[in-house]
Amino acid sequence: MAGLRFFDVHRTWEDWIGLLLGLVIAATPWITGHVGNDPVTWNAVVVGAIVIGLALLQMVNLQIWEESLELLCGLWLMASPFTFAYGGTLRTWHLVLGAIVALLALLELFQDWNRTDDELAHHG
Repeated sequence: MAGLRFFDVHRTWEDWIGLLLGLVIAATPWITGHVGNDPVTWNAVVVGAIVIGLALLQMVNLQIWEESLELLCGLWLMASPFTFAYGGTLRTWHLVLGAIVALLALLELFQDWNRTDDELAHHG
């Protein structure tokens, strides 16, 4: 039953993982060599910055809406290659990173869904 306890508590390392994911998302255009002043690059930078901001907010003052927005960011990142019609390694990176962000957000939502505001304030 110790494995079930993993799903009960929102831990601060999850927020640190979110922060790291945001940094990687923002850097993906440079990692993959797709650098330019185009919507694809700006999309990656903006989504990465939002994920970073949400992770930082979760560290300071955990709220359910932050995790919900993080889920939307992950889903949007996975939809971005189809919306902006790009492929290659950047598409793969965004599909994988978007899925990881979405899964992390779902885990955090599951952990915090029935918590009171006071319990959320004392996470980690």
